Amino acid sequence: MDNATIQEFLDEHDYDIRKTHNGRWIDQKCTMDVVCLVSDCIVEYTSGRNRKSFTVNDIWYNDYTVDNVQQIFSKPNPTEKASNEYDKYFGQPIKLLDAAGIIHGEKNGHGYVYSIVNQDLLEYISFRERNCYNFLCLYIEKVLRDSGIYRMFEYFFRLQDKNSFKELKDSYTSFTIQNTPINGATECGRIFTKVLNPLACKYKKCGTERGHISKDIITQDKIMYNQRNWRDILSEKPKDMTRVDYEVTLPKPDEDYMTTYRINRAKRNLRRFNDVYRNSKTEVYDERHIDDPATQMHHIFPANEYPQIADYLENLIALTPTQHFTYAHPNNNTQYIDRAYQYLCLIAKTGSIRDNLIGHKNEPVIYDFYLYQNVLNTGLETDEFFEVQEMDFDGLLNKIEKYY
Repeated sequence: MDNATIQEFLDEHDYDIRKTHNGRWIDQKCTMDVVCLVSDCIVEYTSGRNRKSFTVNDIWYNDYTVDNVQQIFSKPNPTEKASNEYDKYFGQPIKLLDAAGIIHGEKNGHGYVYSIVNQDLLEYISFRERNCYNFLCLYIEKVLRDSGIYRMFEYFFRLQDKNSFKELKDSYTSFTIQNTPINGATECGRIFTKVLNPLACKYKKCGTERGHISKDIITQDKIMYNQRNWRDILSEKPKDMTRVDYEVTLPKPDEDYMTTYRINRAKRNLRRFNDVYRNSKTEVYDERHIDDPATQMHHIFPANEYPQIADYLENLIALTPTQHFTYAHPNNNTQYIDRAYQYLCLIAKTGSIRDNLIGHKNEPVIYDFYLYQNVLNTGLETDEFFEVQEMDFDGLLNKIEKYY
């Protein structure tokens, strides 16, 4: 799903806060990683069910949710200790999805029963944080434009000084109090951060930090609820230090529950996509295994060596068990990669991504050309794949040949 498709969906809705009076169209817990995770939990809960409706508690108490939230956010088991924090953690992103029109809630007793309105967009948001970030930026901007207050943000982004920041924050607070049930400046300030900073990150501008204008440009690690991930940290490697030496100073991947969750999520999403749209076939064509189901989601570049791309769909390929444990890993040793077979995987993956992005098949777009370039650069330890023009798959193949 591209930005144009998302924008088309958003343009079908009027999010004018002066009409909706909805002060909770976005909230404190509505960061890109939390909204992504909660969306993933909704998709997982409703997957395979004839009835696609759910409540906040259905998502809250689902085993899949309990396992992932406990590990990632180091919170107590929600089934053992209900808390207001959990209510916010699940409730606020669900309210955002409802306000956006992706799901729809109906009052039922003391709570709401939700149903999915746009399955494709929900799945897009659930696939990875980058997708969720793209959606949130478009959504926030559309709400601000519909509400007639986007020009205040444009003014601040143009001037980027203390006075324009104070003017923006005061104006946003006044607007919110006048048009929604929220009546406290402190509460407005907390929500204001979640409105301003994603846009500041998108446009590479200063945003807000501890109630004041930030000293630096807002980066993605600053708009995450959870701890910074490996990609964020590795991007700050000192130029005079090798990647191997730098990684020694970092926590091990198996200690990073968010990384583990993202890897498992990517594998699950690729397998689900391959089962539904590719008839469970292997991505590496082989007549010997043409009828064997591709049950193994294999890292083309090993997760332990390249953790920064371990959760990229572009670095995973669907293989049969024999292809995975006999061909990809010599002698069934998963600590090693057969380089010749790695080459075949890259050729096949390039074809899969090309078909998904420009093949015009009746399937959702799940890959990203730029991210595949990043996978190739990282795995082959170069920068030259960024020299290839957008959607030039022959150019990628020619450069891959050089390394094998």
